[in-house]
Amino acid sequence: MPRCGMRFLLRVLASAAALAVATAVVPGIELQTASLGSKILTLIGVALIFGVVNAVLKPIVKTVGCVFYVLTLGLVGLVVNGLLLWLTSWLAGKLHLPFHITGFWPAFWGAIIVGVVGWLLGILVRDRDNEEPWPRNSPA
Repeated sequence: MPRCGMRFLLRVLASAAALAVATAVVPGIELQTASLGSKILTLIGVALIFGVVNAVLKPIVKTVGCVFYVLTLGLVGLVVNGLLLWLTSWLAGKLHLPFHITGFWPAFWGAIIVGVVGWLLGILVRDRDNEEPWPRNSPA
């Protein structure tokens, strides 16, 4: 598998794992399926939807709401991420995926958990293509 495809797959799996943690920790984020295989496939599907929602809508929202990001020192980003996760839940329901978020606050806290877990997993699975072969401060 090419590096680009592997990187994409790792990001989707990291998002699915982050969503699994949010589902386990936050009351109001529900994965309404019984079998483990079905849960895994549902989380991967929701991770793909969340990735598309973030890729398409987040840049638009950031551009339009730039003033709010500046005025709140970026805290409005937490609300935006929660709303995008809530929208993902709605889209998952329309696609008959058994993933549901019951309201704004579970979406808000779930988005924080997904962000933190995704960041931690991103640290563990570093991008080897962008690393320098030697430390920057070493003498040449």
